[in-house]
Amino acid sequence: MALAAFGYGTKAGVIARATCKEAIRQPVFLLALALTVIILVINTVLPFFSLGEDVKMLKDCGLATILISSLLIAVWTASTSVAEEIEGKTAMTLLSKPINRRQFVLGKYIGILQGVLWFLLPVSLVFLALIFYKVGYDAKEGSKEAPLIAERFAVTVQVLPGMLLMFMEVAVLTAVSVAISTRLPMVVNLTTMFAIFVIGHLTPVLVQAGGLKLEFVEFMARLISVALPGLDLFNTQAAVATGTLVPPVYLASTAIYCLCYSTAAILLGFILFEDRDLA
Repeated sequence: MALAAFGYGTKAGVIARATCKEAIRQPVFLLALALTVIILVINTVLPFFSLGEDVKMLKDCGLATILISSLLIAVWTASTSVAEEIEGKTAMTLLSKPINRRQFVLGKYIGILQGVLWFLLPVSLVFLALIFYKVGYDAKEGSKEAPLIAERFAVTVQVLPGMLLMFMEVAVLTAVSVAISTRLPMVVNLTTMFAIFVIGHLTPVLVQAGGLKLEFVEFMARLISVALPGLDLFNTQAAVATGTLVPPVYLASTAIYCLCYSTAAILLGFILFEDRDLA
């Protein structure tokens, strides 16, 4: 309801709806959708040789696959929809209408997230169905008593908190990508986002290395932990895969972090785009 009100009741919503359609129509969307479903099915059929932990491995690999595909769609769309429109002078045509630069950036961000949601909808349904099937399949292969539907359902829904946290991570990185796209071209944006993704997940390791009294490493670890998003906060694949319950308090605090960092990144995008020469 909120997205519908935003999309049809604001000027930025017009940009968001156009960006969402653009994200869905581009070839990378269908390619990512097809490859993700194929990989999920293959992971379900092929054994992991994990000594009876195939369902947990399926959850872990599935979450990682969906995360990477979602980020690919988000960052690719941000690069093509923002950077290339600015360089191709298309943005100047849009901004000649009663749409200001802040509405342009915000609309692009919301539109990209809507496109990611449309990607996650079918993929998530397939993923949940495969987990439900895998629970019964493994029991049959192990000559165990067939689990009840309620038991299979309980194992399946354990992955939902991980999927929610995964979307939060995509939202944070999409905000950063949109901000970068207002100044940098597509190739640089893709490279930068890959570096941020890797370093963001390595931040805890760097902080631990700083505890070894290596001054330079400690300084860099502190700098990175402040400037870049702490993506390890969203990494609960291990907890979800092992059946550990993710506390609601943790989900709420992570959602607040996601909102604050995404807002800060979009505000930075406003500043970077405000004096960008479009002529």
